[in-house]
Amino acid sequence: MFSGKSLLITGGTGSFGKQYIRTLLDEYKPARLIVYSRDELKQFEMQQEFNDPCMRYFIGDVRDRERLSQAMQGVEYVIHAAALKQVPAAEYNPMECIKTNVHGAENVIQAALENNVEKVIALSTDKAANPINLYGATKLASDKLFVAANNMAGGKQTKFAVVRYGNVVKSRGSVVPFFQKLIDEGKDSLPITDAAMTRFWITLQDGVDFVLKNFQRMYGGEIFVPKIPSARIVDLATAMAPQLKQEIIGIRPGEKIHEIMCPADDSHLTLEFEDHFVLQPSITFVSRPNDFDTNGLGEKGKPVVQGFEYNSGTNAHFLTVEEILEYNRIAGV
Repeated sequence: MFSGKSLLITGGTGSFGKQYIRTLLDEYKPARLIVYSRDELKQFEMQQEFNDPCMRYFIGDVRDRERLSQAMQGVEYVIHAAALKQVPAAEYNPMECIKTNVHGAENVIQAALENNVEKVIALSTDKAANPINLYGATKLASDKLFVAANNMAGGKQTKFAVVRYGNVVKSRGSVVPFFQKLIDEGKDSLPITDAAMTRFWITLQDGVDFVLKNFQRMYGGEIFVPKIPSARIVDLATAMAPQLKQEIIGIRPGEKIHEIMCPADDSHLTLEFEDHFVLQPSITFVSRPNDFDTNGLGEKGKPVVQGFEYNSGTNAHFLTVEEILEYNRIAGV
């Protein structure tokens, strides 16, 4: 699907972007792979690792619509991964978070429409479901923008969808490298925000593969949610450092005990497939029927029961300590 095509990723120097680029170069022969991000040092460092002739590096911010539109010329597929993601930072710098996560999403949509991009997938987060922090609220707003953009397309071919998933093992800013840093420094304990805390858990490669497959599944307007396991934070700490004490320090500003990816209030819109869920749009599209029971790959879904909620605290699959160690090994921890 991607061989001979031009693809662009916003925020492409992040953990997801690097694995996404690596996967595309290993499995396909794209015409152009464009990394669009604002950090020149990270781009310079990334160029040392990824210097295939198809690679292009654009310095730019998603807040800059004109630069985005320039970068998307001739592009067929876009992944929007750029975001301000740190929950406490968003609480203390709300306007900056809104400028990047909401206005930036609007700019990506407009640039894609201006360039008649074929398909756009925006990366979301479990924190966008029933949000209690500003980061989650801005990502919910972003999700709504990308879903509604399918009506804005008019006669253009551009289709927009969203992928929502949970914590990525070893991604920048996640708890795994934070714990590892404390262990390497010889600390005598690991800080635990709450003993009951759980999170959805996914490897970076699984996240990349899920996003790439959804380019084939999507019609436009879906929010794709993978079926993934949960992990208890205390089990993670035990897996990584069984010899260390665990110190309860209390939750951070804007933090939840458990995360949700499919809210109960959206159960009437939720379809269950073999390995994922789809949240159908609540609005009516003028360009196509609101029928998502069968996706672009021919996979068939069925409605969930009313009141169904996909919650990290009540998930059917919890990782054991041994499974957490295996996830960490795959992630290179």
